[in-house]
Amino acid sequence: MKPSAVADKVVAITGGARGIGLATATVLQGLGAKVAIGDIDRVAVKESSSQLGLQVGRRLDVTDRRSFTDFLDAVEERLGPLDVLINNAGVIAVGSAVDEADAITRRLLDVNIYGVILGTKLASQRMLPRGHGHVINIASLASVVPTEGIATYCATKHAVLGYTDTVRMENRGSGVHFSAIMPTLTNTEMIDGVGHAKGLRNAEPNDVARAVAAVIAKPKPRVPVPPSIGRVVAGQRLMPQRMREAMGRALGTDRVFTSDVEVDQRKNYARRTGTS
Repeated sequence: MKPSAVADKVVAITGGARGIGLATATVLQGLGAKVAIGDIDRVAVKESSSQLGLQVGRRLDVTDRRSFTDFLDAVEERLGPLDVLINNAGVIAVGSAVDEADAITRRLLDVNIYGVILGTKLASQRMLPRGHGHVINIASLASVVPTEGIATYCATKHAVLGYTDTVRMENRGSGVHFSAIMPTLTNTEMIDGVGHAKGLRNAEPNDVARAVAAVIAKPKPRVPVPPSIGRVVAGQRLMPQRMREAMGRALGTDRVFTSDVEVDQRKNYARRTGTS
């Protein structure tokens, strides 16, 4: 990709201290963007922003309007008018849907849905009067593919996709773009200790980061990562539901977040994200 496609754009990234967020910050900065990161982990965001030499890297609670507003204010004060917001912050909980603690359910809904909606609104309110901008929401392949063991996560990502599509339609012709990135399983701490389906390759954070850079350069409504998984899913959706689910069981997708999970390997993530 030509650096000029994103060069000098002011980009704010939530959940930017690690994983997909940090990879995206690194790629976009390398392409000449003015990048800011926010993250709930104060120590991690300080370390990551220092590592990249960013002017803005601060604690951000995406579920709190004042925290989010202060973050975007700091971005615009230090870097200029916001061109792109990437709503990347998200959490996952693994286990039985009916046995999931209410506090964990609420945590996923607050971060994955409310945080994305809040960020979209706050960014759009700045972008729409200017007639340009781009809100990129990190959804998931789980936005369109129900997966056993992560029911609430799937519900939140279905919501992210539906919300992003609807806001895009409401603001057609405004000059502000709205995109959903839909990665398959990506090798970050979020999937520590989970299983693996036959014949399916996990994505890397840099794969998602490059997809984000590409959609900034050329806006699209939905972007599966990798592109090949989008074609597979599209083909499966033409099948009868029973056949589609049977194919998933044959590949072992029903075990990835259930019987194949190594619970001990997930303890650190669950503790850090408040999903234990």
